[in-house]
Amino acid sequence: MDSWRDSNGNEADAVVTAGPDGWAAFEIKLNPEAVDEAAAALLRFRDNVDTSRHGEPSCLGVITSTGAGGIRDDGVHVIPIGCFGP
Repeated sequence: MDSWRDSNGNEADAVVTAGPDGWAAFEIKLNPEAVDEAAAALLRFRDNVDTSRHGEPSCLGVITSTGAGGIRDDGVHVIPIGCFGP
């Protein structure tokens, strides 16, 4: 797992790779009210990835401290930390 930031300021807190063409990017926000901003950052991140070389992301997700989870209309997953276990 790595983090990533480009020269334009686009960033992701965590990038997970699985095999040559599998990857996912996550933003981690303690404040659930920051989900919109984090989702926009992930979409900018995705738009700057050369998908012809790296493939499409398996998942874009915002991990939050609390709140409701689900998939937003833009396809970004919202994942409360409690979903990972007790």
